[in-house]
Amino acid sequence: MSGGLPAAPGPGGEARRYLDPAVVARLSHLDVRARLVVEGFIAGMHRSPFHGFSVEFTEHRPYMPGDPLKNLDWKVLAKSDRYLVKQYTEETNLRCHLLLDLSGSMGFRSARASQSKFEYARSLAAALAYLMLGQQDAVGALLFSDRPQSFVPARSVRSHLDVLLKAIAAGTPQGGTHLGPSLHELAERIKRRGLVVLLSDLMDKPENVLAGLQHFRHRHHEVIVFHILDPDEIEFPFHDTATFVDMESGAKLTTEPWEIGPRYRERLEAWRERYRRACRERLIDYVPLDTRTPFDRALLAYLEKRAKLL
Repeated sequence: MSGGLPAAPGPGGEARRYLDPAVVARLSHLDVRARLVVEGFIAGMHRSPFHGFSVEFTEHRPYMPGDPLKNLDWKVLAKSDRYLVKQYTEETNLRCHLLLDLSGSMGFRSARASQSKFEYARSLAAALAYLMLGQQDAVGALLFSDRPQSFVPARSVRSHLDVLLKAIAAGTPQGGTHLGPSLHELAERIKRRGLVVLLSDLMDKPENVLAGLQHFRHRHHEVIVFHILDPDEIEFPFHDTATFVDMESGAKLTTEPWEIGPRYRERLEAWRERYRRACRERLIDYVPLDTRTPFDRALLAYLEKRAKLL
């Protein structure tokens, strides 16, 4: 079961922008658990049931009578005749990496949405980080656009929340979308198996994105994709002659929305269905989100549904 949640951030903290106390109260009873086998055991239990399982080296200390010989650093002994014992800290059950898309299209916000797609994504990321650190899991963050921009290694200490929130707050949507290469690079960077959460509008060729996601699955990560779109992108509610501007390239297109609307909506649904079907085939959780839905309500619904599958 999960441990106690860290204290709510103070009114002057960076977390205030993303972690409304009312939101935390609604979500705090939930655990974020892995459904798949991670590092040889079922993650989600608070600690491994196996003695000495999954530990991380921190430092050396002198050997003391009674110390297990298996903990001696034999390489150091061979080189220096010094009897030193490796000290370890027990690793948490789950290591999670939050992948935030910083491409220019994530900055879009229509009049019907209370947040841009990126603001929505980082609110979700902040809530997930808070929940997982509260259950003593390790959380890291990677922000990327057409290439990785910043990386925060996963840690499980409660003070790490401030580090994560500052990194999330510093991100600004800009640049083009090349999700495929970025995902491949990130998959190579994350060495230890765990949970990977992608928060993106997936505005790239599906074959490139899916190949990048498959790279994570090949390395035995569990993957969740939060596919975040604005309601205007989903419904295309335009009627009069309009000029559309690409937020990444600046290209402009003047057209008659009433004429292209039906075809647009048909192609959009086919695009989302391709992601939905391909993710299911790869055992990837695919979660379509509309930025009109409050992010805490969307997260609550998803986590409760996920808990029933455990």
